[in-house]
Amino acid sequence: MITHSKHHHSSDNHMPASVQVRKADVVTPSEPTPTHVLRLSALDSQLFLRFPVEYLLVYKAPAHGLDRATTTARVKAALSRALVPYYPLAGRVRAVADGPGLEVVCSAQGAIFVEAFSDCTASEFERAPRHCNQWRKLLSSHVDEVLKGAPPLAVQLTWLSDGAATLGVGFSHCLCDGIGSGEFLNSFAELASRAKSTTGANEFKPTPVWARHLMDPSPFRILPCTVNSALSHPEFKKVPDLCGFASRFSQERLTPTSVTFDRKCLNELKRLAMRAGRLSESSYTAFEVLAAHVWRSWAKSLNLASKQVVKLLFSVNIRNRVKPSLPSGYYGNAFVLGCAEVCVKDLIEKGLSHATELVKRAKETVDDGYVRDVVETVSTSRACPDSVGVLIMSQWSRLGLERVDFGMGRPVEVGPVCCDKYCILLPVHNQRDAVKVNLAVPTNSVDQYVHLLRIGARMPEE
Repeated sequence: MITHSKHHHSSDNHMPASVQVRKADVVTPSEPTPTHVLRLSALDSQLFLRFPVEYLLVYKAPAHGLDRATTTARVKAALSRALVPYYPLAGRVRAVADGPGLEVVCSAQGAIFVEAFSDCTASEFERAPRHCNQWRKLLSSHVDEVLKGAPPLAVQLTWLSDGAATLGVGFSHCLCDGIGSGEFLNSFAELASRAKSTTGANEFKPTPVWARHLMDPSPFRILPCTVNSALSHPEFKKVPDLCGFASRFSQERLTPTSVTFDRKCLNELKRLAMRAGRLSESSYTAFEVLAAHVWRSWAKSLNLASKQVVKLLFSVNIRNRVKPSLPSGYYGNAFVLGCAEVCVKDLIEKGLSHATELVKRAKETVDDGYVRDVVETVSTSRACPDSVGVLIMSQWSRLGLERVDFGMGRPVEVGPVCCDKYCILLPVHNQRDAVKVNLAVPTNSVDQYVHLLRIGARMPEE
């Protein structure tokens, strides 16, 4: 099944929910923590990651209801305890004085905790927001100005009018990636859900590991040839803008979409990709076929010039792709961008199997040597992915976000605080193999984009 909420028609005039902040506090670690300065890795420090990762988790009220004061106190106390093993998240980020990198000053400065109230209800989060920033106030403290002294971690517990709650959590991306932040959230939640008498509260699994030096360039490595490096890493290579791509995304209004693919639908995409592709259906993963399908639908709906080069950039976890593997509990940025690249004409005309093969090849290219080249590139230059013709995809469906239970049950909805032109793949409550695709598309292309997603997966129109 694919579900989609057509919420962008003018007849829908529901205004954004109001949010009133009751209290905002700085929460510091519950025990003494080391006081020192920690260097961030070359991957952590790259310009591309100087923005926040912001999660929004929605919890329905259990039948017996929730004691708001008790729940708020437990979440706040759990945050304080979680900041002991994760003490760098209570520090402050600054630029390194003698180089291009970043570092964290750790002296238990603290994270932000906000309690708020809203006239929203949990059911409103079952569909995409009506505009990109509709839910912005559910995480009112921004962590995007960490280099100006803002805390790198902010948490907001918002009580909804039907007794449900949302938890907005913002991390500075330079401190942790999706997997790292997912591990933190599950450990933080476990502390909140435990009985107060429980001992060993800070025995986290996995134990958080800093070890950022493992993702720094090697002083003994021979630098790759500049030409080969550019060819090997097309994510950093600029392509000509043949159709005003950049101005479209900066000037046109974007409409959020939320489309859910269940297991049956993903299997159908695999079958379609296999017809002219590899021999066995298991050769393609659900991610590869879905990424290819979304990429093709997006490019076609935008009606781009046939010669326009388009790229799909997607995060590839490198924890077990580098040698030696990174230790369990490493919560820093341990991903590079896989890059599939092709002209629009070939992307559309050569079919789903060709696009899926491009995605698979881009993923398979990422090995230890590839990662080390990226580390060298970002540590010796201000290399940054270009935005022309680019769709960036991030896989949040494998971060364990659907398991984050603060004693309020598992979240019924998981997503970003704000919808954007970045495509995010999300887990679906009580559907283990389903994936929700969140993406904001230029408004005049949104109906075509959703139509292509549906017919491409052989699903009837709504």
